[in-house]
Amino acid sequence: MARPSSDSPPLFDLAIKPDFSFERKAMKRGLWPLAGLDEAGRGPLAGPVVAAAVILDPDRIPDGLDDSKRLSAEAREALFGLILGSALGVSVASVSAAGIDRINILRASLEAMRRAFCGLPVKPLHALVDGRDVPPGLPCGAEALVKGDQRSQSIAAASIVAKVVRDRMMENCGRTHMHYGFESHMGYATVRHRTAIERHGALPRIHRTSFAPFRLEAEVSVELLNLDAAE
Repeated sequence: MARPSSDSPPLFDLAIKPDFSFERKAMKRGLWPLAGLDEAGRGPLAGPVVAAAVILDPDRIPDGLDDSKRLSAEAREALFGLILGSALGVSVASVSAAGIDRINILRASLEAMRRAFCGLPVKPLHALVDGRDVPPGLPCGAEALVKGDQRSQSIAAASIVAKVVRDRMMENCGRTHMHYGFESHMGYATVRHRTAIERHGALPRIHRTSFAPFRLEAEVSVELLNLDAAE
């Protein structure tokens, strides 16, 4: 028996690749320059969250812009150079692991995007932001786009810049802390990374101790101390 089709339309139709339509609509409203904002590194157990803001030149948009997660490392590196060489403005900012532990990862991600926006050499009149939330404190209007890095070329460019910069930071971290293999997993919770944590412990200022498994281990330790004190 055939499955009945849904009569509920999708919230939006995702393009196969991001385009410049959101930007052109903003330009028609006089909202130019416009910046795309995105971040990299919300999920890892270690390292900063890094955000980028990019103002593309409408006449020099690099071919192949896409969500950084859908690109190979080689493609990201190539596009990174093209973006830096053609964009009207590029800015990068980050919030450290300690900052993430202090204010939580969502607020840290939004703060990193705000800092990146404020660091642009050109003052935008509007921003397109990947996700559901607009960073507090932006000095202009902004629009949040779910899966924005797959819909807007400006956001896609920001996602590539943020990802490449963060990966380079983690590769440098791997050269300093060789037991952890940061250059291979970029701080994500791979088997290699979890095994290194079990053997060598968490690194101060590098690991996000508010994340599981660190938080869970701390809670267990407190419970054991309380049991010992009660006995």
